[in-house]
Amino acid sequence: MADLTPTPDRPGLHVSKPSPTALATGSAVCDCGASATATGDSQVKALVEGYTANHGSAHSRAGR
Repeated sequence: MADLTPTPDRPGLHVSKPSPTALATGSAVCDCGASATATGDSQVKALVEGYTANHGSAHSRAGR
């Protein structure tokens, strides 16, 4: 399986939760240079919400 972890060369958002009882983990890298990681279901949820609202495709929406 390919490594899906975002990098500055391949920005994006990656979330993993291998089982219902495991803690979720997440990482995000944006074209603007921002990056973040999170561990735990609520922290990963906040990471996804923040990335979706402020980074990634939000940059192209803001410019319209």
